[in-house]
Amino acid sequence: MYGERASRLPGAVVWHQEPVAAGHVQRILPDGCMDLMWYGDRLVVAGPDSTAYVAPAPPGTAYAGVRFPPGTGPAVFGVPAWELRDQRVPLDDLWPAGEVRRLAERVHQATDPGAALEEIAAARRPVPDRLISEVAARLRAGEPVRATAAAVGLSDRQLYRRSLAAFGYGPKTLARIMRMVRALELARAGTAFAAVAAAAGYADQAHLAREVKDLAGVPLSALIR
Repeated sequence: MYGERASRLPGAVVWHQEPVAAGHVQRILPDGCMDLMWYGDRLVVAGPDSTAYVAPAPPGTAYAGVRFPPGTGPAVFGVPAWELRDQRVPLDDLWPAGEVRRLAERVHQATDPGAALEEIAAARRPVPDRLISEVAARLRAGEPVRATAAAVGLSDRQLYRRSLAAFGYGPKTLARIMRMVRALELARAGTAFAAVAAAAGYADQAHLAREVKDLAGVPLSALIR
C-alpha cells in the first residue's frame, strides 16, 4: 500500500510504500521532481526522470521518501539536477560518507522513516528560487516556453540553462512532463480521454496517446487501470 502526506517543506510530499510482493515491478512516471529515499538500509537520491523509471522491487522491501517539487531538489542535494537525471544515486556519492552513515542510522532507528527523511531535508534549509518556482508554475499552467521566458525576464537560452540546473532538462521537456501529469489527473478523475486531450492542451486524442506512450512507456488506459 502506498500513502503520502504534505510535508512542512513548501510543496514537498512525504510518502511511504509498504513491503512489496515478489515479482512487483515499479513504474515511476516522470513528474519533474527529485526524491530523497530510504529502502533496505540505504539513503538514495532519485534524480528527475525524463521517461518512466521501470525496475523490479526486491520482495519484502519497504520504501519511504520525500518528494521535492520541480526545481527545489538541487538546493537540498547541492548538485545541479542534470547531473542526476534518470539516475538513482547513493546519497554518500553526494554528501560526506561519515555524515550519511550517521543519517542512515537515524532513519533506521526512527519509528517514522518518512518524518526522519523530512528532518534531514529541512536541516539543509533549502531556499526556494522564486524565479524557478514561477517558471514551473507557468509551464504547469500550459504557458508556452517563449512566453514563460519573456515573463520572467530571461532569453530562451538563459531559461534553458537555468532549467537544466533546476529541473534536469530544458523547459520544453518539463512542459511535456507536466502536461502529462495534468492529463493523468483528469483521466483518473473519470474524464473521457477526448476531453482530457482538449483540457490538457493536446492537439487531439491521438496526440495525447502518443505523448503518454512516449513518456510513460505504456498506453494511458494501462496507467488508469
